[in-house]
Amino acid sequence: MDKTALNAFSQVTQTISADFPPQKSLWQRQLAAAWRSPAALLERLNLPELLPQVPQDQQQFPLLVPDSFVQRMQPGDPHDPLLRQILPVESELREAEGFAKDPVQDQEASPLPGMIHKYARRVLLITTGTCAVHCRYCFRRHFPYEAAPRSLEQWEQVLEELAGDEELEEVILSGGDPLTWTDSRLEKLIARLAEIPHLQRIRIHSRLPVVLPDRVTDELIGTLNSTRLQPVFVIHANHGNEIAGDAREQLRRLARSGFPVLNQAVLLRGINDSVDAQAELCRRLINIGIIPYYVNQLDRVQGAAHFEVRVEEGRKILGALKAELPGYAVPRYVVDIPGQGSKTEIHYDPL
Repeated sequence: MDKTALNAFSQVTQTISADFPPQKSLWQRQLAAAWRSPAALLERLNLPELLPQVPQDQQQFPLLVPDSFVQRMQPGDPHDPLLRQILPVESELREAEGFAKDPVQDQEASPLPGMIHKYARRVLLITTGTCAVHCRYCFRRHFPYEAAPRSLEQWEQVLEELAGDEELEEVILSGGDPLTWTDSRLEKLIARLAEIPHLQRIRIHSRLPVVLPDRVTDELIGTLNSTRLQPVFVIHANHGNEIAGDAREQLRRLARSGFPVLNQAVLLRGINDSVDAQAELCRRLINIGIIPYYVNQLDRVQGAAHFEVRVEEGRKILGALKAELPGYAVPRYVVDIPGQGSKTEIHYDPL
């Protein structure tokens, strides 16, 4: 097993255990009961014939998916776009030229453990290595999470660094997924950030409202609405089928909570690489008040080459969207190029 992946997975497991109080909330119980066995999941979906595709050494990046997300999958469909995002397959074990463990060079932009400073006036904090779902295309699937702070006390050095840089305006909470923290722990960190006078905004990037909708709690919304920092919330959905059932209702609730809610998607082969799939995702998002913000060209992380869509294809898909949707519902097509001061927009002509 890859040592970095093993250490990260061990840290994730310890964080879950340490951060969950004796009386677990509903979303924590759902996370604890998430699917972890490919064989059991495929049996649940009436797809036992797919089991040979699952690598024997799948513990390099083990399956993890909450039942709410599984309930939005179509039983008996081996090409289900939600299933394809989370099921380990043999293709992940093949090396591909140009694909790396740190494709966006996060580690080179980390002046302190848990802190990534790439862009002017904003900084990203790796709050945790824990997620509620293991997306197979994750660009941080090899990230050394064990080096990041694991308690609020350990964040003090980073907070001091933020306080000393008066050019900073925005802090981004990422991971892993910051919403695997409890509401009380998240509130304490946000309160400490709000004490830094030059900070103006707090941005949260999270997939939990999509894959584990009950994570959208009154306490979470209250924390974001009570801080002096302007909240910006970024979710991550790749296909319209994710915006359904309990997720649709909780996402609508989040979008009506008084702060901007945006979506970032990743262009993925066999999942959303068509005009129809992208248009339907954008419609479902805008219909519940969430702005389609970015479609990201795949970060070329080792193990995800089979998801890559050529940029030329992406340009055609995004160009065609302008004829299908109002301008405010068309996302920007971007790529993360190491060394650049922001995401780089990939330009295209409307079809």
